[in-house]
Amino acid sequence: MSSARGATAPPRIQAALIDLNGTLHVGDATTPGAQAALQRLRDAGVAARFVTNTTKDTIGNLLTLVQSLGFAIQREEVFSSLTATRRLLEERGVRPFLLLHPKALPDFEGIPTDRPNAVVVGLAKEAFSYENMNTAFRILLHDPDAPLIAIHKGRVFKEPDGLSLGPGPFVLALEHATGRTAQVVGKPEASFFRLALDSLGCQPQEAVMVGDDVRDDVGGAQAAGLRGILVQTGKYRPGDETSAGVQPAATVPDFAAAVNWILQQNAASAPL
Repeated sequence: MSSARGATAPPRIQAALIDLNGTLHVGDATTPGAQAALQRLRDAGVAARFVTNTTKDTIGNLLTLVQSLGFAIQREEVFSSLTATRRLLEERGVRPFLLLHPKALPDFEGIPTDRPNAVVVGLAKEAFSYENMNTAFRILLHDPDAPLIAIHKGRVFKEPDGLSLGPGPFVLALEHATGRTAQVVGKPEASFFRLALDSLGCQPQEAVMVGDDVRDDVGGAQAAGLRGILVQTGKYRPGDETSAGVQPAATVPDFAAAVNWILQQNAASAPL
């Protein structure tokens, strides 16, 4: 109960947007107690959507991985920046040069790529060659109307042996060389979080985002009106919660602790 007469408790949390790699799992290892925690969240009536900026694999392969780790997650519950990017390309009717990891290309089957008049950048890893970067540069240089689309601009991502460069530095290189500003599709764009909530019929103030990236997960979600929970797994580094100009609603050790926080908040907001 609030000690201030007339104070209004935050709305009950109806939905949770949950990051995958770095939050539920890191590579092929789950974070402590994550499977049981997800079931507790569902049992408490909190809807879940799993949101990911991962662009180095198809959604189908990502789903196969998390299901093999013991998570009961269905395809319709996953909202990916790849999904949002394909939707954008179809709406614009452009022919993209896809600077992506080969494993992600099947999610763009059927999109015409001959005579490209747009550039799409994701986490290409080995495909970030000089030849491919220069091809992207020349498309943008020769066609002032060709859009530069960044699936996301993540600076780093977590691999089992440590942090690695994300697509953000390569997007910035193209921006610098061409004088363009990329359109960003995935996290931390507010539109990404709102689209993810659309199918849940939930308002941003009734939802939380749980993730390991203080800027893209927590900062982006809070700018869109959600509450953000930062987990100290994955790419988290000590001090992240105070170093990015973002104040998370909570900073907790892992996903299981995030679920505890959500359930405690809902218990506190329950009518007496």
